[in-house]
Amino acid sequence: MKRRDVMIGAGALAVSAAMPLRAAEPLISKRPPPSARRFTSRAVEQEILQVRARIADPEIAWMFENCYPNTLDTTVRLGTVDGKPDAFVITGDINALWLRDSSAQMQTYVHLAPQDADLRRVFHGLIQRQARCILIDSYANAFMEDPTASSSLPAIGDTTDMKPGVAERKWEIDSLCYPMRLAHGYWTATRDKAPFDALWAQGMARAVATFREQQRKVSPGPYHFQRVDKSPTETLMLDGYGTPTRKVGLIHSGFRPSDDATVLPFLIPSNLFAVSALRMLAQVHREAREDAVAANDCLALAAEVEAALNAYGRMPDGQGGEVWAYETDGFGNSIFMDDANVPSLCGLALLGAADRNDPLFRRTAALAWSPRNPFFFDGKAAQGIGGPHVGLDMIWPMSIMVHARNSDDDATVLQCLRWLKATHAGTGFIHESFNKDDPNTFTRPWFAWANGLFGELILDTLKRKPALLAAPL
Repeated sequence: MKRRDVMIGAGALAVSAAMPLRAAEPLISKRPPPSARRFTSRAVEQEILQVRARIADPEIAWMFENCYPNTLDTTVRLGTVDGKPDAFVITGDINALWLRDSSAQMQTYVHLAPQDADLRRVFHGLIQRQARCILIDSYANAFMEDPTASSSLPAIGDTTDMKPGVAERKWEIDSLCYPMRLAHGYWTATRDKAPFDALWAQGMARAVATFREQQRKVSPGPYHFQRVDKSPTETLMLDGYGTPTRKVGLIHSGFRPSDDATVLPFLIPSNLFAVSALRMLAQVHREAREDAVAANDCLALAAEVEAALNAYGRMPDGQGGEVWAYETDGFGNSIFMDDANVPSLCGLALLGAADRNDPLFRRTAALAWSPRNPFFFDGKAAQGIGGPHVGLDMIWPMSIMVHARNSDDDATVLQCLRWLKATHAGTGFIHESFNKDDPNTFTRPWFAWANGLFGELILDTLKRKPALLAAPL
């Protein structure tokens, strides 16, 4: 489903007429009162106090306090299943769990897990919930809290193998990569073996098998998807299998991290993420479960996909060099663009899918942050990258945050912080997107992943460039 089509509350677009003047907006906490918060972490609350004390700009400090705990404040639902912790983490304004979003939302706090047993319980519950979701349907991107529930419109009318408990069945490589990354992040931070039981191992085995199925070496595989919708980004051609490819060892992806259909099925940022995620998963298998067989299986697939990426994932940059393509088909056809949703070409280093100092990555990210990318927008309010999901001229703050974290230049990081400060439209939160010329026109007032990324950006800036936050912006 297009997330803007299922918005609640303020609606998909908040318009300037509905917003108070920025100058009159008091910097009062926008967090729910303590009694209404879904979950409170002692370690997170302590970190908020410590970080706020180091931020000289009152508005940036206020935004950090609003955004950083937003996932815990508003999206976490705790319970138990078979006597073990369960955590259902919604994406924000949509009452469903996305494998991608829930992983990214909780990754924000993984460094604090060793300090907080209650927070570790949330991680344990989410890691287990994600494994159960993958076992329901490894091709689905979003799930219902009740595993027996039926999906709602528009997904209920999709031509695909829909199953109970599935909110939407768009096959996206990154939907399986993110839980692998989260498991690795939790394991390396805590060395806690508790979440990594036989159920989890079964879920991860299914995830790896799905990657292999979507190499489509001998058949189209079991996944197909079609939807009747006015937007072509909501469906796949050729009976729901997508455009033709030459089978070269890359993994097919029906949809992008934006939940929009791929044009060419070899989505290169997601294949690069799969390589790194498989290697992360191998480490967890080997160290937490002492399972060398599963670890070696992951490493073998990662090596195969990496070799195919090096052979078929690059394209000329038009300046005598090479960059990573955004999508290819194995026949020699490639598309260069970037979409703000991570994994993106610009976001590879953020995920550990590229070394931030690798020349190929640097060239690729620089070209994506330029008019060579048809979804790069330069307006009165900011510069940034968007994507087809919400249309032209809509910048996603996610891209600005990624750009800042890619940069070692003080002026660039400072400019990104100033753009973010100037484009929250008085709400104190980070939105999905805003108009390049009018930040009061934005999508999704409650988007927990973006709020968490803002918190991560502030922590990263304090670590790498604390002087930038030691004075008002």
